[in-house]
Amino acid sequence: MIDPERSHVRIVSLLPSATEIVCSLGLGDQLVAVTHECDFPDFVRGLPKATRTLIPKDAPSGEIDRQVRERLAGQTALYSLDLETLEALRPVLIVTQALCDVCAVAEQEVRDAACALPGRPPIVNLEPETLAQVYGAIRLVAEAAGIPARGEEIVRGLEARVEAVAVRSLRLERRPRVALLEWLDPPFSCGHWNPELVRLAGGVETLGREGQRSRTLTWDEVTKAAPDVVFVACCGFDVERTLVDTDALRDATAWRALPAVRAGRVYVANGSHYFSRPGPRLVDSLEILAHALHPERHPLPEGLPAPLLTAATLG
Repeated sequence: MIDPERSHVRIVSLLPSATEIVCSLGLGDQLVAVTHECDFPDFVRGLPKATRTLIPKDAPSGEIDRQVRERLAGQTALYSLDLETLEALRPVLIVTQALCDVCAVAEQEVRDAACALPGRPPIVNLEPETLAQVYGAIRLVAEAAGIPARGEEIVRGLEARVEAVAVRSLRLERRPRVALLEWLDPPFSCGHWNPELVRLAGGVETLGREGQRSRTLTWDEVTKAAPDVVFVACCGFDVERTLVDTDALRDATAWRALPAVRAGRVYVANGSHYFSRPGPRLVDSLEILAHALHPERHPLPEGLPAPLLTAATLG
């Protein structure tokens, strides 16, 4: 644990969700470097970048998927560390993750880099797969930074918001069948915490399983699931970029056969800011999803963006 009396902790975050956790704990002024993808809170955009991607973000979704699979199969890195930046900034704490090889720098590369840095800064490795484990990750960062009480305070606030949604959902008479998709070309089911969010929001997730990884689907599987609602939150994509992929599906037979498409209940959310980052904004994600599924039961909290009801439907 870092001495809380030290004036500047000098934290490097190697994951957008870790950056959001650090900032939620009131340690934003202690961040000295973040990843090339960190964009919230807004001020972190101006911080030095400790990573860079080797996958072109402006490529078509199918091409991104192909390159990711190719690199993972060949055990080739998707991201790389800027070692010169790390050495110059002399961090005393590094926060990273080993949960998803697609989301961050490889754990071993981080450990090797830390060993070469002055003072060999400790590494906090976050691997949440459920909402409860996300709370645990917040506590872990708070403990490492020497402010465990602040971590507990943040977790209690998040738990209260989740409980409020869950209680409202208990009174629902009908729970729609939901397909929360994390990618469209090819389609991916949701994974880890997201099926849990669907349940808490008052839906029945048809393709993803709580606490398990997302998986590649066929459109035949999606069709057989017969979702009443399709909720699209493509990992790493904002709404505008996701709409490119939903619009491309408009005339596909499998897409047009979905009950959700026929009923005009296809929603698109920012999958970069919400649903894919296991930090405090997962609770925002829950509130956004709950409002989409049951707007009459779950009001949208002030300041949160409503999911877009896409035009890529038959309704």
